[in-house]
Amino acid sequence: MKPHAGRIAMPDWSYQTLFRPILFRLPSRLSRKITLQAIGGLSKLPGGSFVVRTFGHMEPSPLLESEASGIVLQTPIGLSGGVDPEGIAHLAIAQFGIGFIEHGPVTIKRMTSLAAIEKDAGQEWIRYPNYYENEGVDRVTELIRTAKHRLPQFARITPMPYTDRREILPELISMIEQLTEAGTDGYYIDVLHGDIGWEEASVLLNDLAGQLQLKSHTSPASNKPLFLYTPPNFPDEYLMPLIQSLPRESWSGVVVGEASSYSFEGALASKVSKEEKADSINKIKAIRSVCAPNWIIKAGGGVHEPQDALDLLQAGADYIMLHSGLIFAGPGLPKRINEAIIYEQVKFWPIEEPPSFWKHWGWMCLLGIGMMLGGLLSWIVAATTVLLPYDLSFIGLSLEDLHHINHNLLHFMSHDRITLAGTMLTIGIVYFQLARHGLREGLHWTRTALLVSGVVGFASFFLYLGYGYFDPLHAIAAVLLLPLFVLAMRRNPDRPYRFAVNVRNDRRWRRAMWGQLSMVVLGFALSIGGLTISVVGITEVFVQTDLVYLDTSTAELNERNAKLIPLIAHDRAGFGGALFCAAVAILIMALWGIQQGSRWLWWTFLLGGAPGFYAGLSVHLSIGYVDLWHLSPALFALVLYVLGLILLYPYLMKLPEAAADGRQ
Repeated sequence: MKPHAGRIAMPDWSYQTLFRPILFRLPSRLSRKITLQAIGGLSKLPGGSFVVRTFGHMEPSPLLESEASGIVLQTPIGLSGGVDPEGIAHLAIAQFGIGFIEHGPVTIKRMTSLAAIEKDAGQEWIRYPNYYENEGVDRVTELIRTAKHRLPQFARITPMPYTDRREILPELISMIEQLTEAGTDGYYIDVLHGDIGWEEASVLLNDLAGQLQLKSHTSPASNKPLFLYTPPNFPDEYLMPLIQSLPRESWSGVVVGEASSYSFEGALASKVSKEEKADSINKIKAIRSVCAPNWIIKAGGGVHEPQDALDLLQAGADYIMLHSGLIFAGPGLPKRINEAIIYEQVKFWPIEEPPSFWKHWGWMCLLGIGMMLGGLLSWIVAATTVLLPYDLSFIGLSLEDLHHINHNLLHFMSHDRITLAGTMLTIGIVYFQLARHGLREGLHWTRTALLVSGVVGFASFFLYLGYGYFDPLHAIAAVLLLPLFVLAMRRNPDRPYRFAVNVRNDRRWRRAMWGQLSMVVLGFALSIGGLTISVVGITEVFVQTDLVYLDTSTAELNERNAKLIPLIAHDRAGFGGALFCAAVAILIMALWGIQQGSRWLWWTFLLGGAPGFYAGLSVHLSIGYVDLWHLSPALFALVLYVLGLILLYPYLMKLPEAAADGRQ
């Protein structure tokens, strides 16, 4: 079972901080097109879907799976047709944690509009100038037929505006038959717009169900579930009698739409907004009181944060559809809602006994402690003798000989080894914390972080051989620690997250997005730095500022002693490999682990990063290697680290509302 986990290609931490401010300054049609083409284009590139999954880590938990009208849905969250009417990014959005996709409105012919789509970021509403604007049934049929994803697809079909009343029924049946052949899973019948009365609508809908039933022996269309689609502002005094007049055996439920329709400048316009939530809740309760017990209610009006979805579900909805909330909150909204739904399911479950220390997580704790002890020992050696006897034996020189060769050489080697020691301490602390607070609780993302980082770390041992130097102490450490890693990675069933999750788009959450951005960029920066140092270590060995500090050249050092370069290269490559190992863990923590109230994670960032930064910066100052260009990457990383800690502190240290209310 996969628990909920961290955050998206264009995830919330980049959408809220970087992209949304830019996109919201553009015309709405243009910004929508840019966004969908960027996301959709990425998903179509080789490895693009992997990137989307990696950034989001939004695989739905089996706890969310349900069956509706014979259709299995992975999650109760659906995508409204108005978000991506052309289906440009459906393949990518299908990986955002949604369970089904709506196409619609769909009319028999294509309907276009050149009028601007308006939005208000402060009030969080979007106004579409033409309610019927869509690609037409032929294009939607093609989209459904050629879909690359496997999510169920529903079509919201509606007659063309001003269609003769006698032509509405044939029009609807024609679209249903055409879309069914393409593989559509169900239909939302959208006829309650314009001047049609409820009695006339009742006759139309009953006739529709009757004709489909008559075709049951010749057409598969009659087997598809039918849902009545109602705008949230459709009057209850007309809607309730209409629902009661429908044959219950022919209909599967009701969809409470997310858009209120009204006349605007001579056309039927629609508006989606946060304000629709209250109307949706009232409509859901009213429908639930009169509809068949087995009928399904889908709703989406006003869902802009997880709490909105919980409120609709509490009112009686079975499924949620997202529209304006994705635009204003960000593409991480489905995942956040899924997390909140899971918490509502598991919060009253009996608390399981934690697994034995020796089952899996304890071995990783021991590995972390081993790395910390190794880091401390390495730091002591690097700050005193610098080199061990077998190092001196390899090069055939004494410490005094090294001073004679170059008076800064031992300082330089000390700087390499102290930075490595600090990184080892970072790895040890991070591993211990991830094991103690994540692996022990069965959190899927922590196991992934430890697995990927550990594989990178143990594989980096071979970098030591890049210049022909074998470090026996490092080899012994690897041999001792590898069994601990293997034992820790034994089968560890994932468990759902048992703590309260964030359900509000409040100031604390928005500030945390900046903190998460800082930590994600830090993780990427350290990863690039680690890879660069490793490559340099097994190729050029030195960068230009190193040679300036040493006041020598690679050729001159090689001429003085041919084994000096391999010894230094092994330190550099080893440090690069260790830095990359730590960076991978930090990056996954930042991408997937940020969850409100996770105090241990903030302390992991603080305590884990401190030794690495202190070692790297202090040793440069102590040996006088203070070239600004050389130190600029480390200083940039330090700024990101401090900003991340400051911005994440209120979010990670403050329990969510549910926990603060004593419900955790």
